[in-house]
Amino acid sequence: MPEDIPNSHRTGPDDQGRFGIFGGRFVSETLMPLILELEAEYERAKTDDSFWAEMADLWTHYVGRPSPLYHAERLTQHLGGAKVYMKRDELNHTGAHKINNVLGQIILARRMGKTRIIAETGAGQHGVATATVCAKFGLKCVVYMGAHDVERQAPNVFRMKLLGAEVVPVTSGRGTLKDAMNDALRDWVTNVRDTFYCIGTVAGPHPYPAMVRDFQSIIGKETREQMMAAEGRLPDTLVAAIGGGSNAMGLFHPFLDEPTVNIVGVEAGGKGVDDRMEHCASLTGGRPGVLHGNRTYLLQDDDGQILEGFSISAGLDYPGIGPEHAWLHETGRARYVAITDAEALEAFQLCCALEGIIPALEPSHALAQVMKMAPDLPADHLIVMNMCGRGDKDIFTVARALGVDIAG
Repeated sequence: MPEDIPNSHRTGPDDQGRFGIFGGRFVSETLMPLILELEAEYERAKTDDSFWAEMADLWTHYVGRPSPLYHAERLTQHLGGAKVYMKRDELNHTGAHKINNVLGQIILARRMGKTRIIAETGAGQHGVATATVCAKFGLKCVVYMGAHDVERQAPNVFRMKLLGAEVVPVTSGRGTLKDAMNDALRDWVTNVRDTFYCIGTVAGPHPYPAMVRDFQSIIGKETREQMMAAEGRLPDTLVAAIGGGSNAMGLFHPFLDEPTVNIVGVEAGGKGVDDRMEHCASLTGGRPGVLHGNRTYLLQDDDGQILEGFSISAGLDYPGIGPEHAWLHETGRARYVAITDAEALEAFQLCCALEGIIPALEPSHALAQVMKMAPDLPADHLIVMNMCGRGDKDIFTVARALGVDIAG
């Protein structure tokens, strides 16, 4: 498991689940016993060799880890400048990084005697991963998904149903990830005895942000080892897309105390970061507040009401960000930028044409940032971007955005 280093960026959260002024545990009295039970179970698991042995066995023989670290040679040549590597987590079973974390949480749920698993999902990848692991272990699975996302992520909805999950469309709000998480929390409050809430990102009340980060840190740990084997040194720059931020935190965390490694998180800029708020760039265009059990940066109005975000990418369409990212932003350890839908679509197409890899729209945002950075960097500069999901789920969305009719 990821070890903590005292007096460093990798230490945290504190006993109250706070990263500086962010994080914490803002939940109802009904949920508090469940949260404390989960925290106690995870604290036991962290020092239990049998827990990590089971995780390692499943990561290897079920998920297919380690995922490759791939030198994108044609993309590097096309961009000129820095040498670009991709951490190929889209090659995991279920097609994204989400299963790294789901495995850990569902093993905990089984240890706690829970027989019903609920989850929220945006792009559907967390829902698919949760449904997959529930099928493997014979657990009941209910996935809350915004009605708008159900429409634009139809392939993943079908996958979840094939895997035996009940998919509940959420019609409140704009019918996206925020609204799905709201309804999942309501379910948890009313089904406390047998239900475990499997959160898909590094947000929510403590211990979720740190726990999800720890499970996802397998990405960064592998990247360190693979880069040392390939280049004999650490990367110069890490780049990852951020909705809630689990794939990014998984890549970033093992490098936080390496001052030579630059860290860049890429938010969803939607139609542009301006006063219209047609974006999901919480750090670029938001301010601190409380949502879904933790204090972090949020898109909100002057009265503190949460605003509806916008992104072509369902997985980045969330009006907040994980509290550890907010802390890294405030301390200056990581830099956060915004990429628009148009820039992500350009990166999507370029990756397909040059590398024969169809990326999800989420990592297409990270790749678009790499396209901006790489040409201005020297040839010996090493960039690693996290290819956190494959793009078959997004084909219809991309086709509509490009004005291409593929229905026939």
